[in-house]
Amino acid sequence: MLTALWVFIAYLSGSMPLSLWLGMLVLHTDIRTYGDGNPGASNVFRVGGKFWGTLAMLLDGFKGAIPVWIAIYALGIEGWWLTGTALAPILGHAFSPFLKFKGGKALAVSFGIWAGLTLYQVPMVMGIAFGIGLLIFTIEGWAVMLGMAAVLLFLFISGAETTLMGVWLGTTLILAWTHRVDLQKQPTLRFLQ
Repeated sequence: MLTALWVFIAYLSGSMPLSLWLGMLVLHTDIRTYGDGNPGASNVFRVGGKFWGTLAMLLDGFKGAIPVWIAIYALGIEGWWLTGTALAPILGHAFSPFLKFKGGKALAVSFGIWAGLTLYQVPMVMGIAFGIGLLIFTIEGWAVMLGMAAVLLFLFISGAETTLMGVWLGTTLILAWTHRVDLQKQPTLRFLQ
């Protein structure tokens, strides 16, 4: 019962639109009126610059990392319940009850849950591959998928347990959904432009 409750709490943590609230509180702006119309950190970068954008990105990451970290180190949650706990903040960010079950693309919160699960390992692999993807592809969604492919390769090589493979599958499906507009476009390479 406690574990199921914690999955729900993790969902609520992820569902808090912290970047949107930061934009309204500090920048006095609805960040959804800029860029891609998302309530996430990328639009805080557009409106408020590097400092506020970085803060928004960290807040979105922490709302994923903290519930996962507490689940592992304070509550001893493991197995498939841990998979549910890890995916809950991503689902909360993408389908927030505070935003009529709409939300952001969930990239920063995905980095956060992986930091909660593996400390620096998966976020580092994901970040490097995502960065390379941004240099290769003109469309962000394909860079995200390259990052997730690199995570899968890392998990296989490191002999990750089934729980983490489940988190990878869930994360990839959610990110594919939130980036579906990008992924409907044919990937184009920057060096061919």
